[in-house]
Amino acid sequence: MKAIILAAGYATRLHPLTLDQPKPLLKVGDRPIIEHILKKIEKIDTIGQVFIVTNDIFYPNFLEWREGFNSHLDIEIINDGTTSNEDRLGAIGDINFVIKTQNIQSDLLVVGGDNLFEEELTDFVHFFKEKGSSSILLNDVNCTKLAKLYGIVSLNEDSQIVNFVEKPDEPESTLASTLIYALKKEHLPTVRETIELGQADRAGDFIAYLSKKTPVFGKSLNGRWFDIGSIDQLKEAEEFMYQKNGR
Repeated sequence: MKAIILAAGYATRLHPLTLDQPKPLLKVGDRPIIEHILKKIEKIDTIGQVFIVTNDIFYPNFLEWREGFNSHLDIEIINDGTTSNEDRLGAIGDINFVIKTQNIQSDLLVVGGDNLFEEELTDFVHFFKEKGSSSILLNDVNCTKLAKLYGIVSLNEDSQIVNFVEKPDEPESTLASTLIYALKKEHLPTVRETIELGQADRAGDFIAYLSKKTPVFGKSLNGRWFDIGSIDQLKEAEEFMYQKNGR
């Protein structure tokens, strides 16, 4: 199994903090967001190689960070060649870019580089292996009003996705998709297929498409999850981390 961390966004909503550095390198607590993610990936004994995909603007930032980060993982920084918010490839485009350029032919863990969460990824990978098919982590927002802002998933009694709707007017559940996927190697060609069909405007569009073709399972994560897209969300995550560490 290999892993991809998506870090090619421009985080315009976090300006001026992200004018000169990428969002995943912003510190939350005692370390950058991306290091919180990597510390969890390090615990997965079946993963030895991690690709961090970024853009041409922040590529030097990640190279500099990599020189000072110690890990037993083989971490490679991939430049997707984009230079602005206008020509970005998007999450699914970047996943496809790495699969193609790195010739990935194994099961794949995908984590958005702005996801901060308590759940151990070892638990998620165990769930993925137990189900034997592609899976995603879900966060129960516990509020119908909030559910209208996310990609919302409905599951059957076996935790299989039976419906996936982006920002529904009438949510069937409050289970929101996170950008944390475990993909079977047999399903990787579907990433490219989704793009070719023009159905990959948002990351959730890929899961919605895949779940119609083959069983995809969802696991509700334990503990808190932060999708850091604004300064307020960044501050909330910082406060949580300081409280958790007893500071």
